Amino acid sequence: MKENIMGTKPITPLLMGMAFPIMFSMLVQALYNIIDSMFVARISDTALTAVSFAYPVQMLVISVSVGTGVGVNALLSRRLGEGNREAANKIAHNGILLMLCSWAAFALFGLFFSRLFFSFFTSNEEVIRQGSAYLRICLVFSGGIFLQILMERFIQVTGRTVFQMVSQVIGAVTNIILDPILIFGLLGAPRMGIVGAAVATVAGQFLGFLFAFVLNHKYNHEISFHRNQLKFDAACVRDIYSVGLPSIIMQSIGSILSFGMNKILMVFSETAVSVLGLFFRLQSFVLMPGFGLTSALVPIVGYNYGARKRERIVQCIRVCLVSMTIIMVTGTLLFQFFPQQLLGIFGEGEIIQMGVPALRIISLSFPIAGIAIVFSSLFQALGNGVLSLVMSVFRQLVILLPVAALLAKTGNLDAVWASFLIAEVISILLTLYFFAHIYKNKIQKL
Repeated sequence: MKENIMGTKPITPLLMGMAFPIMFSMLVQALYNIIDSMFVARISDTALTAVSFAYPVQMLVISVSVGTGVGVNALLSRRLGEGNREAANKIAHNGILLMLCSWAAFALFGLFFSRLFFSFFTSNEEVIRQGSAYLRICLVFSGGIFLQILMERFIQVTGRTVFQMVSQVIGAVTNIILDPILIFGLLGAPRMGIVGAAVATVAGQFLGFLFAFVLNHKYNHEISFHRNQLKFDAACVRDIYSVGLPSIIMQSIGSILSFGMNKILMVFSETAVSVLGLFFRLQSFVLMPGFGLTSALVPIVGYNYGARKRERIVQCIRVCLVSMTIIMVTGTLLFQFFPQQLLGIFGEGEIIQMGVPALRIISLSFPIAGIAIVFSSLFQALGNGVLSLVMSVFRQLVILLPVAALLAKTGNLDAVWASFLIAEVISILLTLYFFAHIYKNKIQKL
């Protein structure tokens, strides 16, 4: 049987060839997030605040879907590296069932608890009304994003990441086109306001899923899909979540951080909450290319670990670290020199006044965060996702959130933004310790 290109092709062109399509598609996704917020800001400041409060729950959806996809991806890559296609097929079918169950859970939350969620943060009835309507649609119809992400992970293990790029671009462009039409009632469509933004979001997700499904069915010969194989296998589910669950929890911690930061920032104003939401969206424009890079690292390292090719793993780590540093330094420079122009996309006045120092202070942490992201993905690829979890808990819950709460008591908002940098500097020491341990006990022994 001809070996997969992840075990034979030179690492640098392999990593870049797989990463660039993912980077491009994720950049389009980040651009969609920015454009979406830009249109919502044109509705009203209240609508922008409502979407900012909804952001942590939307990130929780992404966390569960991507985390489950990481577990499926890492195991698929390893089994294919071992030449065990039967086990790979079983993993793929159990991944589909797990995504469907996750969709059902979020749909129920959206139906019955959306309004209660917003009431926890604010007593502003207009924010609660608009936010709950937006969130309910995004959650009830979240099946598109769950299944799209899974189909894209199936494509990744074949090395054909250009198909993943096309799937994400189609979904994001659909969203961008529908946003102004449905929000403002253009081309004969009804004026739906913030509800239109939600409808555009889920429509793009479902279209992206359908396209990814067709591509898998036609071009993915590594995995065979059969309806009669859609049966839960306890051992398979356990193996998926042994890698995926730490990733889910790790990424969900970001949502917990957002919840906590929103409560802390409400002491200052609702505008401060909006600034944090806008920062996360602008930050995604920097982080998404990095995540595209590490998305390519996971199957490459997983495959070569299964094939016991140490030098290819080491070279992949080295190339990924250098590339990530370039990306994150570029992001830092962008936020340092053009914060006013970036924030001017969404509004003016108080948004600019609060947002400029926020972007400049927090972006100083980007290069350090990039190194942590690479090592976190490496741990997941090698089946040590729990170390990634410990890293994330330590940085965001043990350091960042308590430090932010403490600095908020000074009444200085800029001090709260500095807590992001403080957390990255402290947590990178733990990350480097974990990498030294993994290298000695796993990689060096291959």
